[in-house]
Amino acid sequence: MNFTLFLPELYFLILALVFFLLSLGRESAGRDQGIALFLSAVGVCLVALVLNERGEMFYHAYRVDLFSQIFKLVISIGFFLVVYLSRGLKGLDERLYSEYYMFLALSTTGLMLLVSSVELLTIFVALELSSYSLYIVIPFRNQSGGRVQLEAAIKYVLLGAAATGVMLFGMSYVFGVAHTTYIAELARKMPDLMGQPIAIGGFVLMLAAFFFKLGLFPFHFWLPDVYEGTSNETAAFVATMPKLAAVALLLRLVALAGAGATDLIQILAVIAALSMTYGNLAALVQSDIKRLLGYSSIAHGGYVLLGVLSLNDVGYAAAIYHISGYLLMSLACFLVVCKLSRAGENVTLDNLKGLYKRSPLMAFTLGIGAFALAGIPPFVGFTGKFFLLSAALKQGHLALVIIAVLNTAISIYYYLNMVRMAYATEAEDMSALPVDMASKVLGFALIVAIILMGVLPYTFVDMARTAIAGVL
Repeated sequence: MNFTLFLPELYFLILALVFFLLSLGRESAGRDQGIALFLSAVGVCLVALVLNERGEMFYHAYRVDLFSQIFKLVISIGFFLVVYLSRGLKGLDERLYSEYYMFLALSTTGLMLLVSSVELLTIFVALELSSYSLYIVIPFRNQSGGRVQLEAAIKYVLLGAAATGVMLFGMSYVFGVAHTTYIAELARKMPDLMGQPIAIGGFVLMLAAFFFKLGLFPFHFWLPDVYEGTSNETAAFVATMPKLAAVALLLRLVALAGAGATDLIQILAVIAALSMTYGNLAALVQSDIKRLLGYSSIAHGGYVLLGVLSLNDVGYAAAIYHISGYLLMSLACFLVVCKLSRAGENVTLDNLKGLYKRSPLMAFTLGIGAFALAGIPPFVGFTGKFFLLSAALKQGHLALVIIAVLNTAISIYYYLNMVRMAYATEAEDMSALPVDMASKVLGFALIVAIILMGVLPYTFVDMARTAIAGVL
């Protein structure tokens, strides 16, 4: 067996083991954070090193191709950025730092396994590995969370278990009609079976777990409460990393249905429209920044679904591009949230007042992140939405495109409201916000990445289309 094919997953599994061993000794916050930052940076280099590896493992249940390797690279970058962003971990007890990084590394391992899984039971095992780690991490918070953190943990566990049960129920129907659990075999059989109601119903139920990870309507109920209840650093991870793997699996699975699956397309179109509309309307009335970003992510899940339901390489590449850009846009906003939070408490719109004087760089980072999420050019959010809307329009989804455009206009209000609070209002306390050099570097890096991905998108999009060709 060629172990280089499994090197990224093996490395992050060893990383989790390192923090397990560290948790057995004396607590040292600085040591844990330094090791996590160094090892996560090495992980990015390692995944980039094996980007061109190709092959199959574990009796053809696990495939390493350009599609999976691109997602692993983005996931490893996301893990590094979350670790970098969470320097200080104000919302956690220092005694839990080792366990915190251990479970994040385990969840990242599960996400990497997920994007290479091409067999239904393997997908289930990988999904559970990524989920169970987060079930434990969600309530990791100091007393500033109070009752809300326990509510968030319970909701995530119960609704996550329910989504998994629904997915397994759907898999049983798919297996019943196709008599196989391998995606390669399903790709040959499913287009002919999609005319049967039992096949369509089973297929949609099978997708439920990934709808849950993306926070799509009606699987969204957990999302704002979990964002609000967990620590700021954990919320940054939950808001970005699982969504990357969810999009990867949605693309693999929806591609099985074939371009003629009109019933499935209609179902996905309804879910996309409801997700965009509900997410944006609910975000209008939020004052807690994390809840606002939570409802915003529901809407962005709907936007990504525009590319998924196009059922062609252009739409799939647009979905990959947008969800990768969403990682950067969200982390830019969460960086500001983490810096504004003095002791791990939640940040509200009122806390943004006077930010342009207290920390000009953090205010600018928030502004760029908000502008990008709103879809204002020339940032990556605008380019991503343009590609998604173009792909949907070419497939004749005019009504859905109109709904998406209207929702984009609605979202501008609450995104720019954050910028207004940061730049056009004064706070009672205008003392300087302490921001360390490492956070300043991360802020600059996120700003540059958001702009460069927006104005120079075609290198990434072309790579995504090449990767998608192997899946199709």
